Amino acid sequence: MVLTDRQRLDWLRLIRSESIGPRTFRSLMNRFGGAAAALEALPGLARQAGRDIRICTTAEAEREFEGLHRRGARLIALGEAGYPRPLQAIDSAPPLLSVLGRPEALLRPGVAVVGSRNASAVGLKFTARLARELGEAGFVVVSGLARGIDTAAHEASLATGTVAVLAGGLEHVYPPQNLPLLQRLLEEGAAISEMPLGLAPRGRDFPRRNRLVSGLSLGTVVVEAARKSGSLITARFANEQGRIVFAVPGSPLDPRAEGGNHLIREGATLCAEASHVIEALTPLLDDGRGFGEVPQGLWDGAGEPREQALWDELELPGIEPAPPAPASGLIGNPDAPSSNGEGIDLRQSVLQLLGTAPVTVDDIVRAGGYPAREISRTLLELELDGVVRRHPGGEVSLA
Repeated sequence: MVLTDRQRLDWLRLIRSESIGPRTFRSLMNRFGGAAAALEALPGLARQAGRDIRICTTAEAEREFEGLHRRGARLIALGEAGYPRPLQAIDSAPPLLSVLGRPEALLRPGVAVVGSRNASAVGLKFTARLARELGEAGFVVVSGLARGIDTAAHEASLATGTVAVLAGGLEHVYPPQNLPLLQRLLEEGAAISEMPLGLAPRGRDFPRRNRLVSGLSLGTVVVEAARKSGSLITARFANEQGRIVFAVPGSPLDPRAEGGNHLIREGATLCAEASHVIEALTPLLDDGRGFGEVPQGLWDGAGEPREQALWDELELPGIEPAPPAPASGLIGNPDAPSSNGEGIDLRQSVLQLLGTAPVTVDDIVRAGGYPAREISRTLLELELDGVVRRHPGGEVSLA
């Protein structure tokens, strides 16, 4: 299938209209046979439902087209040859993807690597090694461009190709300090978004992004995550999409390991090195499987309610509701913009990078981006305060 320019414009108008999400879009297309007919019928359908919704105008859609073109981006429609097959298999597949960079990166087998924004030095070091080896094995690394684990995963796979999934439109990179990283990853990889070009990310957009991170991938690896981390939202989406969930074990004394350890206890595949992921996913590549069938066991019987939808979709006779979000106990937006700013002093930054596992001072310097002299002085102060412990070989950890 290849859309004409007019059809693509109608598709964009329909999905950009108020209260139209991916599943409502699909149902309208099935009922009316095309976006143009659905747009014509939409005002009457909304009135029948007691709603007054705003429909995207032709001029608004044309402006978005022009903006994408100026930035060298393109819109790929669900069902077209360039649309990633794993993503097409999920219930809430976006009708249109804005793609910047190399679209062919979306057609390679992907592995999502996600985790804490406030990652430890050990977590960042492991993530870099994992992502680099996955890339060398032929996988494209998928992540959400957040600070911490996401950033480490993207940086380590720049040479082999990485895909960044944005929560907002392509004009709004979050966090803004990762804009240079985004520009670098476009050389061999891609950035995608389902959102309007100029939309700044809102809190509810991050769980939406997470389902795309997992949906693009054959498997999702959680490196470090607290019990209510957004990474666990991604893991739950991966499980619901029938993908393999991997988790990196950690010290039970480190709160950043609670989420990963919990996933392993619930049935996720333990990941201590890249070969654990590669060996599990390679058979799926060989026989063409890899998505669509939900595995049994993981999270079975949890009995957690699902209360909040990802979209406020139009509810009409014969129109399916939006897909449910993960259990409400996990709902949170750890990647959303914070009102607290970045006023964290050097001591706090160093403490965030440390865990119970010993690391070298060089690891902390590389992860933190501070001068070695300042890191060494701060570590000495923390050691004198009894917060940090030194180990043979010059390594340090939390006491």
